[in-house]
Amino acid sequence: MRILVSNDDGYFAPGIAALVQALAEIGEVTVVAPERDRSGASNSLTLDRPLSLRRAANGFHFVNGTPTDCVHLAVTGMLDHLPDIVVSGVNHGANMGDDTIYSGTVAAATEGFLLGVPSIAVSLVSKGAADFSAAARVARDLVERFMRQPFRQPVLLNVNVPDLPYDEFKGIRVTRLGKRHKAEPAIRSVTPRNETVYWVGAAGGAADAGEGTDFHAVANGLVSITPLQIDLTHTGQIGAVSDWLAQ
Repeated sequence: MRILVSNDDGYFAPGIAALVQALAEIGEVTVVAPERDRSGASNSLTLDRPLSLRRAANGFHFVNGTPTDCVHLAVTGMLDHLPDIVVSGVNHGANMGDDTIYSGTVAAATEGFLLGVPSIAVSLVSKGAADFSAAARVARDLVERFMRQPFRQPVLLNVNVPDLPYDEFKGIRVTRLGKRHKAEPAIRSVTPRNETVYWVGAAGGAADAGEGTDFHAVANGLVSITPLQIDLTHTGQIGAVSDWLAQ
């Protein structure tokens, strides 16, 4: 089993170290991750400059680009063989609901999926996490299941893990994405040079968090697994827009 690992927190992040340690027990792991924290980079691809690929002392490869760059470069230019699976994470913090639009963790997995490789994004739902071992073990469990029962077509799974010891999980739930409230306002401040700057505000709280959503599962001690797709077409509005143009 050839496993490509990436993330958006950077190649030095404790989450990716825990993930590699867990996955190395079951397969051949290659790490290609950003050289720095690229949280919120979404699916951005670097097209205005060349990218450099370097290798750290621990054997991890790092790229001066985005999570999407890392997976794209690895699959299309670095690796001699297509990986059997891409695993992104373990992210420090949730990637539920609207978070998936902005998430670099999900974006790395999405790029693998777009390139025809089954992919999993794994996030630990905690703001102050120090122990990523349980989430990494969940990732290993899923990869082992994939080895035993591979999907017949590429799949993209978004996995969110409660911040609990492994043996305290209440189970695994297949979910849909919930939805957050409107984001908090941007925070304005003034620099010592009297320049006005802004920090993007915090994400809103959960709005659609009922049973069946990723928010509900994690809040109840369950590992949430949401199958994602890339088709952004709003099929329900095709007729309405056609009628609007015909008027």
